[in-house]
Amino acid sequence: MDIDRYIQRNDPVWRRLEHLAREASRSVGRLDDDELDELVHLYQEVSSHLAHARGQYRDPGLNARLSRILGEARVVIYRRRSSAAAAVGRFFVETFPAAVWHSRRFVAVAFACFFVPAIGFGTWLAGSPSALDAAVPPELQQLIAEEEFAAYYSSDAAQNFAGQVTINNIQVAFLAFALGVVAVVGPGLVLANNGMHVGVMAAVMHRAGEGPQFWGLILPHGLLEISAILVAGAAGLRLSWAIVAPGDRTRRDALRDEGLRSVVIVTGLALCFVVAGFVEGFVTPSGLPTALRIAVGVAVLATFVVYVVLLGSRAERLGLTGLLDERRRNELDRVIHDAASAPVLRG
Repeated sequence: MDIDRYIQRNDPVWRRLEHLAREASRSVGRLDDDELDELVHLYQEVSSHLAHARGQYRDPGLNARLSRILGEARVVIYRRRSSAAAAVGRFFVETFPAAVWHSRRFVAVAFACFFVPAIGFGTWLAGSPSALDAAVPPELQQLIAEEEFAAYYSSDAAQNFAGQVTINNIQVAFLAFALGVVAVVGPGLVLANNGMHVGVMAAVMHRAGEGPQFWGLILPHGLLEISAILVAGAAGLRLSWAIVAPGDRTRRDALRDEGLRSVVIVTGLALCFVVAGFVEGFVTPSGLPTALRIAVGVAVLATFVVYVVLLGSRAERLGLTGLLDERRRNELDRVIHDAASAPVLRG
């Protein structure tokens, strides 16, 4: 078949793909699902046409035209726009849980960095009055146990207190993440320091006979709050590990990927801190029975864990690891691979 007949026969396909790609760009992605499927199918077909034209006709004008049309379609496939609400939905249904689930081993390490010092220091100080007195003066212990610990949770109007706590927790989480650039040591120190602080407070309250009050005040909000901080610390640890052991990636690529994934985690955790701040401002200091307040904390944490495990494992099965627009990149890779491996059309 000569080039004129080849162009005449396939020109409607090329024009249709060009029309769909331009419509998608001009109308901010208003193609329906059938049109999007058609666009992907035509992309594969025109890719085969280009391969055939390059091999049979070697016409620069034809090759340039088909390459331009494919380039416009590729942009649509890769950067197909959607509503802000849909993007937020994908973030919380796929991207964020995928990032946390993909980092689950580092989450376990972060838990160890926090709870080993917390339990170790708490147990040691609670069983050694002289060590506790050396760490915290007895007068300050008495003040904390009798007044300051409980007063802290009612020190301001609930809504103001919740806002302040939320901002503080986000700052701590960001610090635990940001210090990931100090390989391994940075996030580990932040987590260990916070764990030791909790252990010291627990020892002070238990020595004063206020153990039930301590747990009744810290568990309602602390279960989710501390877990979220540890997940942020895990993001920092993962970033650190990319520096130490980038694997088969270059160190630059590893830092880029883990940095982007860590930003996803810290962004998603902001909602967790809002919930924890609400609980700390309105539930922790309330007059509800202690058991009920703790039950609220357990329920909130259980909801977060189930959410991450179910949606995170589902996202992993879809090949997602928590990078933004990862599904679209995977779809584009498949489209390009299918187009490259498609049989060349001979007419």
